[in-house]
Amino acid sequence: MSSGLEDSAVFEDDGKNVLLFYPFVPDGAYEEVLDTLKSRWIGQGPKVDALESDFSRRFLKDSSAVAVGSGTDALHLSYILAGIKAGDEVITPVFTCTATNIPLLYCGADIIFADIQPHSLNIDPNHVKELITPKTKAIVCVDYGGYPADLKELSEIAALNGIPLIEDSAQSLGATYRGQTVGNIADYTAFSFQAIKHITTGDGGMLTFKNSSRLMEAKRRRWFGIDREGKQNGTWENDIWEIGYKYQMTDLGASLGLASLREFDRIQKHRRILYEEYRARLSFVPGIQLVGCNEEDRVSAAWIFTILADNRIDLRRKLNENKIEANQVHFRNDRYSIFNSFKGHFPCMDEVESRYLVLPLHHMVSLEDVDRICEIIKSGW
Repeated sequence: MSSGLEDSAVFEDDGKNVLLFYPFVPDGAYEEVLDTLKSRWIGQGPKVDALESDFSRRFLKDSSAVAVGSGTDALHLSYILAGIKAGDEVITPVFTCTATNIPLLYCGADIIFADIQPHSLNIDPNHVKELITPKTKAIVCVDYGGYPADLKELSEIAALNGIPLIEDSAQSLGATYRGQTVGNIADYTAFSFQAIKHITTGDGGMLTFKNSSRLMEAKRRRWFGIDREGKQNGTWENDIWEIGYKYQMTDLGASLGLASLREFDRIQKHRRILYEEYRARLSFVPGIQLVGCNEEDRVSAAWIFTILADNRIDLRRKLNENKIEANQVHFRNDRYSIFNSFKGHFPCMDEVESRYLVLPLHHMVSLEDVDRICEIIKSGW
């Protein structure tokens, strides 16, 4: 599928280019990983347990947390726990990483794509209301770029229809909505610790959910359907009665996560400073609209900064010529062949499809970099 942009190689890390993404690996990670390598546990072990505990203390109130091998694992497990089966309808955004929707194919669900809001690129609750049918089993929302979706409205729609709200928060670790930290609002919330997220475990994720009675099932499903703790303690009944997966996190990955979690506040602060600088400098530039900056009742996790630009190809080319890597990151899912059987009418997606562009925002980007990027944009293209 063509993106409408010229193909180009990923920028080199030569100290001059401003890169679109860069993994965060804190100094403390080396000691944590070495400690793990010297232990008897390099697969799932005590450091996975420690990461679940530290994550829960930092971000959760009453929700439970289970560490997994990827954000995609977390999403698939949430769909299983939500009881999604073949033929069930699930409403989900047309614009997102394919990781949101491919696990629904694993379940055999009928995907019902919903349109997005141009100002946030998040799912439009008004369209969700129109799409609800007696066959709807769940609503999935995504916090694009770290900017929370309209969780109040979506929660009300879900509650009214007796179905769960599942939040793909792969990009929104640390975001807040109406004073609550993301991970405590939806029935199920999936986080990602993939290489270029706020914190990383190399690859990995965390599933949180409100109903703590599902914790043991989630842990079994994460490990082939086996009661792993019971097996290690000699109390397992040597039976598997539900299909499980190899979705566990390893202690090597958890070592990176534990070290990164200790640095999270510093990293989050830096990202938000850059985010606000972009917001201040680009708010009134002709031909530019900012994405995810409108509502005052939520605070973005500032994973990426996205703009809608007239003549996007020309702007991207100008930024690239000035050693600034800018690009699209995700694409509308209904254009992929694997989703060919799930069609719809998406006027807002159509409107922004040729306009959105992601600018660099991460721990290796400085305020000076942002100021230079903004000056280049303001000079025209």
